[in-house]
Amino acid sequence: MKYCTFVLVIRNKTKILATVGPACSDQRVLQNMVDSGVNAFRINMSHGSLLEKKALFDQIKKLNNRDGHQPSILTDLAGPKIRIKYVKDDMVLKAGQNMVIANDQEADDEKIIISSGFSFGRISEGGKILINDGRVQLEVTEKIDVHSLKVKVVIGGKVKKRKGVNFPGVALDMPSLTEQDVIDLALAIDEGTDWVALSFVRSPHDKEVVDAILKEKGVDIPVMAKIEKWEALEHLDEIINTFDGVMVARGDLGVEIPQEQVPLVQKRIIALANKAGKPVVIATQLLENMVENPTPTRAEISDIANAIFDGTDALLVTGETAIGKFPEEVIEVLSKVVLETEQTIDFDNIHQPISHQQHTADAISHATCQIANDMDIGVILTLTHSGSTARMIARYKPSADIIALTPVEKTYRQLSVIWGVTPNLIDQYSSSDDIPNVSAEFIEKNNLLDRGEHYVVTGGVPVGVPGTTNFLFVQKA
Repeated sequence: MKYCTFVLVIRNKTKILATVGPACSDQRVLQNMVDSGVNAFRINMSHGSLLEKKALFDQIKKLNNRDGHQPSILTDLAGPKIRIKYVKDDMVLKAGQNMVIANDQEADDEKIIISSGFSFGRISEGGKILINDGRVQLEVTEKIDVHSLKVKVVIGGKVKKRKGVNFPGVALDMPSLTEQDVIDLALAIDEGTDWVALSFVRSPHDKEVVDAILKEKGVDIPVMAKIEKWEALEHLDEIINTFDGVMVARGDLGVEIPQEQVPLVQKRIIALANKAGKPVVIATQLLENMVENPTPTRAEISDIANAIFDGTDALLVTGETAIGKFPEEVIEVLSKVVLETEQTIDFDNIHQPISHQQHTADAISHATCQIANDMDIGVILTLTHSGSTARMIARYKPSADIIALTPVEKTYRQLSVIWGVTPNLIDQYSSSDDIPNVSAEFIEKNNLLDRGEHYVVTGGVPVGVPGTTNFLFVQKA
């Protein structure tokens, strides 16, 4: 029986995610981005009609990575983002100018009308309102009622429809999902999304709404929490433990908290996610200069390298590929920086410490990495149906290549965003007796090792039951 279906390609340990948009709408451009290193594509559900969003799913499904399968898809729900609904003729505000900002009202040329669905009840005089990622700043001078505020312009600038509005430090009564999010999530489920990102997460309870919809639809899709609200920082441990992964969305986060705190918060989130064994993605303004220019700044390169050194699982470019002038070059630069940086990392000294309060699966995963390190083994094979074994091994950041063999295509794509894991589809196997043969055939077919070299194999029995990692063995090629 032939178990191994596709030839393996091992590249970077830190994964690359790219946002699709008008700048990379050409199928050839998207394929070039995949060939240059994109592991997964993000679909931003904040923009476009349902038909336009469906077309993006269709485009990605037509792409092929180097082992013959489509890249993973991350559906990023818009969430309850507050935006400008109406403003007269792209109004230019001047410092010292007085205005009225309101919601739950019809268009009014004398006011800035923003998203409805919440009240200004918790907003106090002297409070800040930030527009367009903080480029325009307002100060509340009077609360007219729960839906209208008088404000003074502190820092002026142009404001226009759809720009974001933030109320830093104020806990607004907003839903976890909007009506549009529910519609978009249904589309994403129907289109076979691999991951869902939930925007503006404030507490671990926000996941319950998404979980209920997924359960009703009869699907199991991992959900990633986007950390971009100040409230989330007060519940980080619980959020990381509850969600399947986290994303540091530095754009809105840098508006919600003082921007000088963002690097420290980023480091903290990466450390907590690594400790919990949950994937963490760093997003926004990684290569912002390349939206307009063909080369990055030195500071951007350092920013990316530091995120890799800190232990991020993946890097996500947003506007750089969605609306930028050089989407293909962005991926080429990112791939080069990732590969160059990883060559300098001493993986033997960055293992996560093992806890004494752990399950069998944790102990086996840690032992797998320790044996690979002690014996200078370069390949760890994990046979997995759900992907849990591969994720646990990745938690310990081994220097060995983690190759996840799975007969489940959904698992294959979900693992594409996990640090250090190279997923590969194989034919279905039915019992633990098949595992040595599956492993040996895979190693031989892909010429991964010279004859006599060792590799570690780990997984769980009974076969096909998630979370049962309970064996490991060392085998010679």
